[in-house]
Amino acid sequence: MTTKNLQSLIAAGAELLDDHAAAAYLDVSPGTLSVWRSTGRYALPFLKIGRKVRYRRADLDAWMAKRVRESGATA
Repeated sequence: MTTKNLQSLIAAGAELLDDHAAAAYLDVSPGTLSVWRSTGRYALPFLKIGRKVRYRRADLDAWMAKRVRESGATA
């Protein structure tokens, strides 16, 4: 990702969270997010910026919205 692309993400209002902030937002540990990324267990979008991992708050909100269930049968 180039600096220009990163700046356009930020300019568009995309709040980027590091793995600790994203984990706190989802109420899981940063290690859990690492396992999910490496195994592909959940399709939780993330950005790689060099060696850093970042999450967009809007992506986290959309991911959680897809996980809403109406009954326990689908849990």
